[in-house]
Amino acid sequence: MSTSLTSRPFGLMPDGRPVTEYTLDNGHGLRLSAINLGGIVTALHVPDRQGRSANVVLGLPSLDDYLKPHPHFGTIVGRYANRIAAGRFTLDGTAHQLGLNDGPNTLHGGATGFGKRYWEIAPVPDELALELRYTSADGEEGYPGEVQLTVRYTLSATANTWRIDYRATTDRPTVLNLSHHDYFNLAGSGAVMDHVLTLPASRYCPVDATLIPLGLGEVAGTPFDFRTPTRIGERIREGHAQLLRAHGYDHNWVLDRSGNGLALAARLAHEASGRVMDVHTTEPGVQFYSGNFLDGSLLGSAGASLRQGDGLCLETQHFPDAPNQPAFPSTVLRPGEVFASTTEHRFSVC
Repeated sequence: MSTSLTSRPFGLMPDGRPVTEYTLDNGHGLRLSAINLGGIVTALHVPDRQGRSANVVLGLPSLDDYLKPHPHFGTIVGRYANRIAAGRFTLDGTAHQLGLNDGPNTLHGGATGFGKRYWEIAPVPDELALELRYTSADGEEGYPGEVQLTVRYTLSATANTWRIDYRATTDRPTVLNLSHHDYFNLAGSGAVMDHVLTLPASRYCPVDATLIPLGLGEVAGTPFDFRTPTRIGERIREGHAQLLRAHGYDHNWVLDRSGNGLALAARLAHEASGRVMDVHTTEPGVQFYSGNFLDGSLLGSAGASLRQGDGLCLETQHFPDAPNQPAFPSTVLRPGEVFASTTEHRFSVC
């Protein structure tokens, strides 16, 4: 079967700029749709063991819905993915104060993070790919430095793989942590409590009452041990202090990996459909979020109310609050350096 790339108008920004939805189809049942508002992936169709395709990410019905507040459905997240405590950090002796948008903290870059920005979007010649570009101004949301960003979505023509490549440069020292905030549901509908998750990680980041990491902890003997395949709903209602604090799972796992290349970050499987997703990344961590704060107030693209546990996120990343925690891998980007990161979502059937 042949590959294809199509586009359609998706509406207008409040200032009149056009938003376009592009759809990549690899001819083997994998189909991805994305818009230039926030680099949002509006749909991701994946075949089951019978070859039947279903949309495995949560989305919203229209551009107007994406322009309203929503919990980062399908967005690129940055300038700093995840949380920074009190929205403050010091870099080279200079203190920086960010906007607060998550209680006392900054989350996913601030009130107008990358997921709410207008990106340039265009097909990549001779590839089944889209390239998104954005310039983040010096001082945007309080972050220092002008950052030039490129994010590329590529579908393999020979395997059901969606690859994300991130690249960034800066003209002043800054901090940077990029990720993608897709809510996956391999069943295509319903809840994800019956999904089976594997995380190759022997450590995770316990958090305080505002979900800021308290250093590193061992997963052994806790509900955070996913080193062997475990059903998500199996332990989520245990009375563990960390589960109570986050209303479920909303933590960073430290991947047991070596080297700088692609390594397994997570495997998600849904027995009834047969769909399996293996996430490989160059990043050191992955945030597993079990959709705890979906409260039924939003309607999804299929017209159903989106409720707690209807989707889950596996956000490949550096660690939350790393600018304030020297023991964590550095997220500092300096002039002359190139930030480069890759994550692949490899779909198959069991």
